[in-house]
Amino acid sequence: MDADSNCERLYAPYVVNRCMSYFPDTILYANEMNRFAGMPNKLQYDYYLNSVRKRKRFSKWLKNEISDDIDLIKHHFGYSEKKAREALEILGETGLAEIRAKYGGKS
Repeated sequence: MDADSNCERLYAPYVVNRCMSYFPDTILYANEMNRFAGMPNKLQYDYYLNSVRKRKRFSKWLKNEISDDIDLIKHHFGYSEKKAREALEILGETGLAEIRAKYGGKS
């Protein structure tokens, strides 16, 4: 197996496109790759290699924030993460205070 096929096998378009979307100078390149998602990995790799200027780019991977209130709603109602986030908006502070009181939490 040659080096090109090994790189192509290890290339993860989703991860690369997501990383490229964090920077102002590469977001349009990532958008183009999202438009042509069916393009072979080798062509996507070559596009980035020949289009993006070399530069140091550091950013943290964005993650969902963990909320005790979300966990409390999930436990109380048996909701999924998405439903619990929706319920948090609807409940408001008074509804959330009642649920906290039921489980002995802070109001």
